[in-house]
Amino acid sequence: MTAGIDTPDRRGRTGLDRQGRDLTGNPRVRILDVEVLSCDWYVLRKTTFDYRHSDGHWSREQRETHDRGDGATVLLHNTARRTVLLTRQFRLPAYVNGHPDGMLLETAAGLLDGDRPEEAIRREAAEETGHTIGAAEHVFDVYMSPGSVTERLHFFAAPYETADFSGGGGGIAAEGEDITTVELPFSEALAMVRDGRIADAKTIMLLQWAALDGPFRPEFRAEFRPEFRAEFRPEFRAE
Repeated sequence: MTAGIDTPDRRGRTGLDRQGRDLTGNPRVRILDVEVLSCDWYVLRKTTFDYRHSDGHWSREQRETHDRGDGATVLLHNTARRTVLLTRQFRLPAYVNGHPDGMLLETAAGLLDGDRPEEAIRREAAEETGHTIGAAEHVFDVYMSPGSVTERLHFFAAPYETADFSGGGGGIAAEGEDITTVELPFSEALAMVRDGRIADAKTIMLLQWAALDGPFRPEFRAEFRPEFRAEFRPEFRAE
């Protein structure tokens, strides 16, 4: 009997070797076998499949996939003060791979854990920053590392006010979290992306979205307005 397959693992899961066996959306892919390599908390699988290449020949391939579940993240912003609210916490993988101290500046984020994405970002914002957020804007959904990690991350943005602070935050101590909040002028946050002080992908993506299309976008610039591009730049006109 194997934990996670025949008997429950530490998170109560069984049948973890069935994930991905019945995929039929791509006729160039034939799934042959799925092997669970580890299911301590996240799940590491090795999948064997046949793949038909563009020239028509088939090859047998094996890939390992790391399944940690899907997640959600939210950029908290205050347009009147032109600030963003980020978190700082220790990230061991970054530390062992060259980050000076492993203390990363990030947008609030976490796994869905069975919640809908918007519910998850409200939970994480409260747990990590102590803020209760109001209306949240869905930005996009992204596969963050599709070569090996199955996770799809749901991106949101939401305004925050000082009055929304509940006095909590800091993360879940029982889970080893030790999170501080950092409020930054938006211009400084962008400068920190440029010089490498902000090195977290989801945070960079949300900050750049905020500058191009989000709450800090230029109000009157032709390059961001399709109707102006069509009028002044003939090459942008729809066919």
